[in-house]
Amino acid sequence: MNIKGDLQLKKLIEQETRRQQETINLIASENIVSENVLTALGSATTNKYAEGYPGKRYYAGNAIVDEIERLAIERALDLFQLNEKMWGVNVQALSGSPANLAVLHALIPLGEKIMGMKLSHGGHLTHGHPASLTGKLWKQVAYTVNPDTEILDYESIRTLAKKEKPALIIAGYTAYPRVIQWKKFRSIADEVGAFLMIDMSHIAGLVASGVHPSPFRYADIVTTTTHKTLRGPRGALIFARKRDKRGEDLFEKIQKMVFPGLQGGPHMNAISGIAVALREAKSKKFQSYGRAVVKNAKTLAKTIQSEGWRVISGGTDNHLLLIDTWMNGRGIPGRLATELLEKNGIIVNMNTIPFDTRSPFNPSGIRIGTAMETTKGKGKREMEEIGMRISSILKGGVPKGKDDI
Repeated sequence: MNIKGDLQLKKLIEQETRRQQETINLIASENIVSENVLTALGSATTNKYAEGYPGKRYYAGNAIVDEIERLAIERALDLFQLNEKMWGVNVQALSGSPANLAVLHALIPLGEKIMGMKLSHGGHLTHGHPASLTGKLWKQVAYTVNPDTEILDYESIRTLAKKEKPALIIAGYTAYPRVIQWKKFRSIADEVGAFLMIDMSHIAGLVASGVHPSPFRYADIVTTTTHKTLRGPRGALIFARKRDKRGEDLFEKIQKMVFPGLQGGPHMNAISGIAVALREAKSKKFQSYGRAVVKNAKTLAKTIQSEGWRVISGGTDNHLLLIDTWMNGRGIPGRLATELLEKNGIIVNMNTIPFDTRSPFNPSGIRIGTAMETTKGKGKREMEEIGMRISSILKGGVPKGKDDI
């Protein structure tokens, strides 16, 4: 990297690069993009203001970036094996949160009910939590996991949906470690006349590589970030049916809400990077990567369990797992666990666990993901070593009774 004349920033970026290389990064939302993605992000496409959509811009000089955006769209549809006559995809949303907001604002009247998983059980802020704009503009009907299994209870969700009659149901989560049964959500949505929106931000790369069932057969709308298991730059994709069961063109409504409803000119450098990542995700190498991510997560979960820690729901089917570090007062809280691990070169995030009795600002658990370390080439042996190291650090944590726990 060479930032001429700005030694201060150059030094900081070099420090951050070393930090990413030298620490064990288990943040489930992070990954490492390829050199090709970085090149696209730093390309001259960042200079072009392209307000509007391909062929319908408000500025001149967009013929080339029109082709770039069309290429990203084509690759997104191809990656997930979608018919362009049935599905459209918006590649302009700046990230996952504005993508979800665009969908809701396009399809659901203000004040209507939307149904999403409770944040503390693994849902996302933008699925209707009161702290989010989505929870202020719409009324969230929150469902939870089963208290005994810590897994989705579809019959309980069905009962709640029939009682509350939400206009839209959201499936797909930020801290849920199990395979999601999309067909059951489709059945519930049909029964109450709701749209089914699936947020596959965390598992998009696993869907692309064939290690998690695809939601597209069952969803009306699918949103995803591009920077997690999909291993692309920061950005988002919104897939929507051009004609749903009601005969509505959901895609056109969402297009108008992204622009001009919520955003101005798109970040063409990010769209260029997304196009690169989508091509990479189509490769056999990426399919192998997806399988390795899941195998590594299972190995890590099994190792940590064998060390005496409780893993939420008993394990994982995807790239992430939740660990109960508090253990009903026998362990340490999530914030201190995170701090101790970081001091020892392991990066995780504190996280609530289902039915948590502690504050979200110092919860009972931590969340761990294997996407980035798998990109670095780690496998079964390294994951076992990491699991034992995590356990050793946590067991050597602060004494019980400290004021800050």
